Amino acid sequence: MAEARRGPRERMVFSAAQLIRRGGVAAAGMREVAAHADAPRGSLQHYFPGGKEQLVNEAVEWAGRYAGKRVARFLAGLEHPTPRGLFAAMAAQWTEEYAADGFAAGCPVAAATVDCAASGESTREAAATAFATWRRPVAEALADMGVPASRADALATLMISTLEGAILMARAERDVRPLTTVVAELGPLLDAVAGP
Repeated sequence: MAEARRGPRERMVFSAAQLIRRGGVAAAGMREVAAHADAPRGSLQHYFPGGKEQLVNEAVEWAGRYAGKRVARFLAGLEHPTPRGLFAAMAAQWTEEYAADGFAAGCPVAAATVDCAASGESTREAAATAFATWRRPVAEALADMGVPASRADALATLMISTLEGAILMARAERDVRPLTTVVAELGPLLDAVAGP
């Protein structure tokens, strides 16, 4: 339903993110994006005069905003929010997806970061912005849970980088074990920093 309410430009950005998360930047060709978005090919130049690079960058930035907004949803689903609970919810999003749909997709920000040498400096910058956009609400949530402000940003970085590594390993191994392992091992450390 939400897809039907999106205009062609928004559908193309969303489609590019979906294609990147499955096959990297190379999979997000202009033709493929238009077909996936069910958008007129002629509209690509209109909406993205900077071509594929602009489209990829916007898709990566969209993914960072999406991940950042998910933090509030994860917190809302926790009866008693804790750093461990937040991290577990972040990982559960992936374990649930992999259980339902297989291991074909990963994080579009990570995929674009890996591919950025081939896709340009602006894509690296878009990925850095996306990670910062995601990290900020995680750090704010941690501070709200009692993590000292001086450590909240560092722990948010630890949580996101650990999650991204576990996603890559889960995809490689075709097993959610890396995700469940990092939750079990990192969770107590996160809660210890928050204190009683």
